Amino acid sequence: MRRPVLNITPPERVGRVVVVLAAILAGALLLTSTSGLLAIALDILLAMAGADLAVTGALGHCPLYRSLGYTPASLEHRTP
Repeated sequence: MRRPVLNITPPERVGRVVVVLAAILAGALLLTSTSGLLAIALDILLAMAGADLAVTGALGHCPLYRSLGYTPASLEHRTP
């Protein structure tokens, strides 16, 4: 299996990790401070968004970027 081409810059990868950590903290606070169906639904959405950001940040590849044909200018000169 071939590794996907990098299409996320290093600063964006770090940013994604920071957002994941914030989502984890927000999810934990949400679960401990409120109860009910809305809180659980929001916590699940935060977890799913955090998982996506964690995976794309770790791999350095965003499938949405590829689908949209977006490549950051700093990565355009790289070859796969």
